[in-house]
Amino acid sequence: MSDSFNAFVVNKGDAGFSAGVQQLTLDDLPGGDVTVRVRYSSVNYKDGLACLPESPVVTSYPMVPGIDIAGTVSESSDPRFTVGQEVVAIGRGLGTDHFGGYSEYARVSGDWLEQLPPGLTLKEAMAIGTAGFTAALSIQRLEENGLRPGAGPVLVTGATGGVGSTAVNMLAGLGYEVSASTGKTDEHDYLRGLGATEILGREEVSAQSMAPIEAEKWAGAVDPVGGDTLAYLLRTTRYRGSVANCGLTGGPALTTTVMPFILRGVNLLGIDSVMCPADVRAAVWLRLGTDLKPKSLAESISHEIALADIPAVAGEILTGAVKGRTIVRL
Repeated sequence: MSDSFNAFVVNKGDAGFSAGVQQLTLDDLPGGDVTVRVRYSSVNYKDGLACLPESPVVTSYPMVPGIDIAGTVSESSDPRFTVGQEVVAIGRGLGTDHFGGYSEYARVSGDWLEQLPPGLTLKEAMAIGTAGFTAALSIQRLEENGLRPGAGPVLVTGATGGVGSTAVNMLAGLGYEVSASTGKTDEHDYLRGLGATEILGREEVSAQSMAPIEAEKWAGAVDPVGGDTLAYLLRTTRYRGSVANCGLTGGPALTTTVMPFILRGVNLLGIDSVMCPADVRAAVWLRLGTDLKPKSLAESISHEIALADIPAVAGEILTGAVKGRTIVRL
């Protein structure tokens, strides 16, 4: 193990804001009972927010962003993990409250780690990452509330993003009839390749309406957008259908009525992948190596970048310019 290593660090103080690759040592890492030699991380929407000078998610500086980690254990005082073991970690404050994955080494609590599940490599685990885990958790919650293949079309909003694209591919692999919405007219073939059978424009699913309910269309939905799009989904979901909301790229405000809930029994399911309970997290990761493993996982990696490339991609992901998943190679 070298005395120093590379990390991408954001910092803010009297001299202003900075973001770039720096040399750290193990003594610079925060507390934890497992040290991981990071092999891959990824770029998520929250990582883009962490790189802003006025970040709404970073709680203290300096900070190493990167809410996803995949690597091998280099030191451990936790009996559950041994040196050389391959592990993954997502959420739990990584990259916002605690140094995250944009570093050649990370030190974390063993409670935050999962053994790499059978059926996945470290690189594949980061092609999934928080975005794919959130998609899988959304699908699992929809199924727990009665969604089954053959029940009708399932709509995925923000479908070219990390959550959306993996959700489309997972649902199609499970045999669902998948519709996808996007504002990118040049990405329809990409979404059909992932398994979508119908493409809707962003304007159609974000249109405002005075009607409290509209014609029943969707057996279920995975929604990383929120805002007016979530209001549309609630108005148009079928009787006893469910909407899994896992994001707010369309805004945090929701203008709706109680009518979809009391007239159609629609379920609005909140998806939290950050503090997901350990037993649920372990079960979802196992499924990600088996029936929920995206069929087009390799193709979902649109970029593989180094630490120095993070600022450019972090900016693009906030504007919706990134398609699929971006992997950070340490």
